[in-house]
Amino acid sequence: MSDATLPNPTLLADRALIRVSGEDVRGFLQGLVTQDMNNVRPGAPLWAGLLSPQGKALFDFILWDAEGAFLLDCEAEQRDALIRRLSIYRLRRPIAIEPVEGGVHWSPTPGRGDPDPRLAELGWRWLGEAMGDAAIGWLEHRLRLGVTEGVGELGQDKTLWLECNAAELNGVSFAKGCYVGQENTARMNWRAKINRRLVVAPLGDPGDRTRATYPELGLMVEHRRVEAMGDALIPDWLATATASNT
Repeated sequence: MSDATLPNPTLLADRALIRVSGEDVRGFLQGLVTQDMNNVRPGAPLWAGLLSPQGKALFDFILWDAEGAFLLDCEAEQRDALIRRLSIYRLRRPIAIEPVEGGVHWSPTPGRGDPDPRLAELGWRWLGEAMGDAAIGWLEHRLRLGVTEGVGELGQDKTLWLECNAAELNGVSFAKGCYVGQENTARMNWRAKINRRLVVAPLGDPGDRTRATYPELGLMVEHRRVEAMGDALIPDWLATATASNT
C-alpha cells in the first residue's frame, strides 16, 4: 500500500530528510552527534543533537540507518542550515551531505513503522514518499507528553542539551567517545545537577523564559528553573529527574 492510499493522514509536513554517505560515514557522524552511531541500526532509529562546543543545542534530528548511509529526519525549515553546519566538519573527507526527497510519517497507533526513539507513547514513525495529507494531532500529542523539539522550542545555541531533557528522552550516549559539546554535557551528567529544564505549560503571559506559544492549543514551552516549575506539565518520564534536582 502506498503512502498516498493510507486510510489516515500520516505525513509530518514540517519534516525533511538529509542523506549523509561516504567513506566511514558512521565514524564521521560519531565524532559530531550526541548519540553512539554504533546503536543506529535498521529498525532502531535514534534521536540526537548537534551541539555547539559549549554543549548547547543547535539542531536536533532522528537518525535512520539507510544501508551504508544515514538519513537525518530534521526540521524542513532548518534542513539547509543543518547541511551547512555538517559540511563545516567534512573538511576533505569523501562524505556527501545532501537533501533527498521523501517524507516522514507518523501514527499514534501501531501497525507500521518503528516506535519513536524518544518515548514510546509518542507513537510510530516511518519514512516514505512525501505524499498524502498532513497528520492530524501530532503537535498536541507531542506537547501533552511534554516533549519539545526544533529550533523554535529548544532554541539555537541557547539551551544546554541536557536541559532539553535529552538524557530522559534517549538523546545522548554517555558511553561513547568525544563529540562536539561532549565536555560540558558529560560534566553536567557527572554532577547530576541540571538547574533548568524545557517544559510545556498551560498558556500564560509570555515572558523572558518563553520559547514558543501555541494559542490554538492553550500551551506554551518555557525554560524554567527546576525549583520553580509552577504549573508546568510534568509527565512521569520527567517527574523523577526534576524531583532529584530540587
